Amino acid sequence: MRLLLILLLASAPLFAQAAEPLDPAPRTAVISAFPPELAALEAATVDKHEYAAAGTRFVTGTLEGKPVVLFLSGISMVNAAMTTQGALDRFRIERIVFSGVAGGADPALEVGDVVAPERWVQSSEMAYAREVPGGFAPTPGLTDGRTNFGMMYPRAVTVTRDNGQPEDLKDFPVDPALLDLARRSVAGLTLKRCAADQCLAKPPKVVVGGVGGSGPVFVDNAAFRQYAHDVFGARVLDMESAAVAQVAYVNRTPFIAFRSLSDLAGGDPAGNQFPVFLKFAAENSATVVRAFVKALP
Repeated sequence: MRLLLILLLASAPLFAQAAEPLDPAPRTAVISAFPPELAALEAATVDKHEYAAAGTRFVTGTLEGKPVVLFLSGISMVNAAMTTQGALDRFRIERIVFSGVAGGADPALEVGDVVAPERWVQSSEMAYAREVPGGFAPTPGLTDGRTNFGMMYPRAVTVTRDNGQPEDLKDFPVDPALLDLARRSVAGLTLKRCAADQCLAKPPKVVVGGVGGSGPVFVDNAAFRQYAHDVFGARVLDMESAAVAQVAYVNRTPFIAFRSLSDLAGGDPAGNQFPVFLKFAAENSATVVRAFVKALP
């Protein structure tokens, strides 16, 4: 009998302990990938209190009169997914708002513009196909029918929510109510037009809707930029938002991301503009996010 009990215990699933809650107040999570993107938002936050867990610094406080928790996701997809889940495990997060910069993939957009896509695709989720005479031969069953970029063939992402049923998704949705609020909150908003001694030819605009693309790649390639726009419908390309969108989807947490163009992802006529317009673009995104947070119920 004792041996049977030992065998049953050994074969039973192990359940991890829940992360320790750090703050019980309902809050909006405001996330950026790295410090220059979060600086203006943290500076505008009052009544701040800091926490540290799993290598992440969390700052609670009030932004535009609303309770928030701010933190850095870290750059790239795995970091973003890990830190977002860690925040959801430790705070009572009612919604997730991402603020940062991105490369522009839509030819209708220019540096400084801010985009809030309605869907996010993982634009580097690919099967790298075997090269054969005359082209490439992807392994059967590993691609989803979307057009390839050379040897790279798009794949859907398999996710499982609390119903236990796997889903193959080509993109992840943004919360419709948050999108509607974004459209209303940006009305009449004025964005910065100049960075240091360089000013844009046109005043930046805010665009709500369309698709954003994310992957663990800094894109500075005109051909891939065109491909991402043509095949995925991507208006912007970054390295985190779709990962956060996936975590939000699995946790059934409303999500939206605002991305300001710091460069054109390889479409820049005279070299990538990211070093010049990083801070400028981050501040434009922060301006939009502050207006959005202020409009939250």
